[in-house]
Amino acid sequence: MGSDSSLEFNLLRKTELWIKGISLQKVFLDDIAGVVADVLELEKKEVMVVDVREDHIVLDILRPVLRANQMMGRGEEIFRRLGLLPGITLQEGAVIHSEGALGWVSLDASEAQAAIEKSEEMGIEIRSRVARRAIVFSTGFEVENGLIADTNFPLIEERLKQEGYTVRFGGVLPDDMGAITYKLNRAMDEGYGLILTTGGVGAEAKDCTVEGMLQVDPLAATPYILRFEPGTGRHVKEGVRIAVGKVGLSRLVALPGPTREVAIGLERLMDGLKKDLGEKDLAEYIAAGVRAGWRDHGHHPPRDHG
Repeated sequence: MGSDSSLEFNLLRKTELWIKGISLQKVFLDDIAGVVADVLELEKKEVMVVDVREDHIVLDILRPVLRANQMMGRGEEIFRRLGLLPGITLQEGAVIHSEGALGWVSLDASEAQAAIEKSEEMGIEIRSRVARRAIVFSTGFEVENGLIADTNFPLIEERLKQEGYTVRFGGVLPDDMGAITYKLNRAMDEGYGLILTTGGVGAEAKDCTVEGMLQVDPLAATPYILRFEPGTGRHVKEGVRIAVGKVGLSRLVALPGPTREVAIGLERLMDGLKKDLGEKDLAEYIAAGVRAGWRDHGHHPPRDHG
């Protein structure tokens, strides 16, 4: 099995790299940081020497996520390159140490390859499990206070289970962008591969699901399914949008609130995932299906696709 060069690891705040058994004499610290940055395929500004003692130095890696092949087995090259700098003496038994994933730097070539392959297998298993974990949120005052029945979650739950997902109801999101953002971030932290919301995507001031999702993923695709003139009636925004974003292993999808539109959007979502569409294409594919549903019911289509 070949190594997966795209396999990434979050350093989880354990970003310090200790080099023990090293002595310095009038050495420029930027040169040391530059060597380590170059070997780890980082920019110079992403590595900083934060402590210097008689027999060791400590560097801080300022990038929170690294690829496996940036770290594993790079220790020997770091030592070789540091040994070429004037004023540096490497003692016999010098070692590189970290409390986190950065410790893999000190592995030898064969150990590094074995670790990468094992990590790749674990990564595939984790991605597979996460991809089939779904959480569904409803939105709105009327649902939260029991004024109307939530007909969306039962529909979504049944459909997703047909596709092999485990499904959890995440509760009702209030009409508050900060609270929505918090709940979405928490769902990602809890390892849900599919995070679905229904409702709160309209043109009224209270509708802020799409805005909350954009706080989580500023690059999320947000095509319009219907447009209005801002300032007419209760419309303060240009129209009704959906949203599709992706952060790490989590895909986030904001669907409209009406159950008929949820059903259309959900089928398009399932089909688009099977076709492995990217976020922009998937969003437009879903939006096009919902727009067609509007036209079928005699509504005017959007002036453009936003």
